[in-house]
Amino acid sequence: MAATYVNVNGVLTDAAHATISVFDHGFLFGEGVYEVCRTYNGEPFLFDRHMQRMRASAAMIALDVPCSDDEFLRRAKETMAAAGLGRQPDGSVRDAYVRILLTRGIGELTYDPAATPVPSVVVIVKPNVQVPASQHANGVPIMFVDIVRNHPQSVSPLIKSNNLLNNALGMQQALKRGGVEGVFRNYRGEISECAQSNLFIVSGGVVRTPGLEAGLLAGITRAFVLEIAAELGYRTEEAVLRDADLFGADEAFLTSTTKEIVPVVRVDDRPVGTGRPGPITQALLAEYRRKAEAMTAAPHAPA
Repeated sequence: MAATYVNVNGVLTDAAHATISVFDHGFLFGEGVYEVCRTYNGEPFLFDRHMQRMRASAAMIALDVPCSDDEFLRRAKETMAAAGLGRQPDGSVRDAYVRILLTRGIGELTYDPAATPVPSVVVIVKPNVQVPASQHANGVPIMFVDIVRNHPQSVSPLIKSNNLLNNALGMQQALKRGGVEGVFRNYRGEISECAQSNLFIVSGGVVRTPGLEAGLLAGITRAFVLEIAAELGYRTEEAVLRDADLFGADEAFLTSTTKEIVPVVRVDDRPVGTGRPGPITQALLAEYRRKAEAMTAAPHAPA
């Protein structure tokens, strides 16, 4: 039976027995970075890209990365195996959600990095929970929120930080109003991203998304979708987007590792386009899933 398992600094336990010191600076100060990936065919998808972004995030907070990519993958697969996830001996597959956290480590109550010479590495693995099929079939509502996305010169959204208070506050506001996601504006009033997803619109056949300069996380799925759209022959743009662009779009959709591509059919109290998932969104989702399956069918299989 699949369950949640955790690997804390090389110690593997079930969820009930996983512990980390209250003096870990990831807990005390939110000093750390993380990545989430999921598996297809029991294999972590786009794992190399996730590790590249983790190293970039860590560099932006001067945090040492103590493991090679191969070691991170080994720990992830070891934890998956303990959880009863991944490829099974009988040939079946139980897909997993994998969260890898890297923190400053355990030390005194000080901001001085010298107090924490050994980073902590935590791997959390649990069964992957698919987005409800109804969301892909019928689309979802999202809400603009009053919370402003972090200014890039405060805590840059390019850092996939364990400190998610900005995201949590935005998401909580959206949930209270019945939204599946909350849409952030940046300090200039431009659309940046959502609390847990990147945001795309389709206008006149052009697939558009805010550029990184709008203050957003460089989503792994965001980049992959831009590649897929170009391969399918759609024009793509990274552009400044404002409220009117979203309200006037023909289609809109969210992207994230766990959500894949989810159509947006309503923003606040206004329908997007026809109020139904659009054809380009549906084509992108189908191709995304095709490529994910092909790329994980066997180790190093071509797309």
